[in-house]
Amino acid sequence: MPSTLVLNADPGVCPALRTWIENNADLLVGFSLQVAEDVEAELELRHTALALNISSSRAIKEGGDIALASAILQGEISGLIHFPSPTSERSASVLSEPLVRAALLSDLPIALNPASASALVRGIKGSRRGYLIFNPVAGQGNSEAELAEIRAYLEPQIMLQIWMTKQGVDPAEQARDLIKEIKAFDQTGDGESIVIASGGDGTVGAVASALQGSGIPLGIIPRGTANAFSVALGIPTSVKAACTNLLLGNTRRVDVALCNNKPMILLSGLGFEAGMVNKASRELKNILGPMAYIFSGARQMVDQKPFSATLRMEGKEHKVEASAITVANAAPATSVMAQGFGQVIPDDGLLEVIVASPKDRIGGLSVLTSLAWSAILNNASHHDNIVCFRTKALDVELNENQKLVVDGEITETRSLSISVEPGALVVVAPIRLNP
Repeated sequence: MPSTLVLNADPGVCPALRTWIENNADLLVGFSLQVAEDVEAELELRHTALALNISSSRAIKEGGDIALASAILQGEISGLIHFPSPTSERSASVLSEPLVRAALLSDLPIALNPASASALVRGIKGSRRGYLIFNPVAGQGNSEAELAEIRAYLEPQIMLQIWMTKQGVDPAEQARDLIKEIKAFDQTGDGESIVIASGGDGTVGAVASALQGSGIPLGIIPRGTANAFSVALGIPTSVKAACTNLLLGNTRRVDVALCNNKPMILLSGLGFEAGMVNKASRELKNILGPMAYIFSGARQMVDQKPFSATLRMEGKEHKVEASAITVANAAPATSVMAQGFGQVIPDDGLLEVIVASPKDRIGGLSVLTSLAWSAILNNASHHDNIVCFRTKALDVELNENQKLVVDGEITETRSLSISVEPGALVVVAPIRLNP
C-alpha cells in the first residue's frame, strides 16, 4: 500500500483538475494516483501520465466512487483531492458524496480546490511519515486492539500507513517496496520517513534485513514472545512505551551480521542453542511466554551430544569438541548462551563467539549457571569449559550436520560463515546512558 491519492472531479471541472495535475507533476512524483476510468478519459493526461504513477479504477458511472470510498474506509488512501462542480450546478451538498463522506469518517486529508490540493500534497510530503509493517498473528494479545492503540499514540504526530504482513509474503519484500517509495519522496520532500516493524523477532529481523545500508531508520513496536532484539537495545516492550520511544526519535547505528549469506541481527547457534529454540514450540510459547525457552533448555541439556568443529578466525585455526557454539551480534541477557563476556555489544563492529564444552549433564548445568551469572554481573565468564572470542569474521567446519538456529529460524548445516557489517542499521532506540 504505497502513499496513494484519489484524484476526482465532477464532469464540468475536469479541465481544472487537469491543469492542476500538469502544474504539480513534480510534486506528485512518489505517489500512487487512483483515478476513475471515466474521469481519466476526460482529463486526457496521456503525456503527463508517462511521468506519474496513475492507476485506473472503475468508472464513477459504474459505481467507482463507492469502490474508492471503500478503499478510503479500509485505510488504503493517504488523501482525497476532489474538485466539485459549483454549488449552483449541484443538486446536493458536496458533503453527501461517497468519497467525501468516507474521507470525513476516516479523518483523511481532503482538498476541494487547486490551492488546498497543493497544500495537502506538500503537507504529506513534508510530514513525518511512518510505514507500519504489522504482523496480526504475533503475540498473544488482541491484534485489532493493539493496532488501534498504536494508531492512537502515533497518528497525532506521525502520518501513519499500515501494511499488514501476509502468509507466504516475506516482510522483507514489503520493506523493500517501501524503500523505493521513501526514496521517491526524498527526491522532492522535506519530511522524515521511518519504517516500523510490529511483531516478533522474525518480523523485526526480516524488515531489518531489508533496511540495512539504506539509512532509513527502523522503528520497533515489539509484540512477540521473546522480543530479543528490542530488549537487547533497551527498546520498551509495552505498546505505549514503544510508541513513546518512536515519538522521541533518538536513533542508534548497530551492526548487522551476514550468516551463510543471510542477514543476522541477533545470533546464530549450533548445538545447545539450536536445540533449545527447536524445542520451544508455539504451543509452549503461548502458555509460558519467554519461560518456554528456559523450559526447553532444561530438556535440551539431557539430549545434547558433543560434536567436533574447526574454527577459523583472523588467520588462526582452532579444533574443538563442543556442545554449543554461539555467535552473537546482539542479544539480551536472557540469551544465556551468548553471555560469555557478560554482555553482547551490538555496535562495536565485532561478533561475540562462545564455545561451550561441558563433559556431562552436570557440567552443562554448571556452564549455564556460569553464563547466567556473567549476564547478571555484567562480567566475563571464567569457567573452564567455556571459551570466548571477539572477531570480525568466523568460519566453522563441522564433522557432521548439526542443527543451526539463526535469529530463531532452524536449519541444518555442516559449515558456518559469519562476518559483521559495522553500523549497517539505523534503529530508533533509547540513548545509552553508559556507552
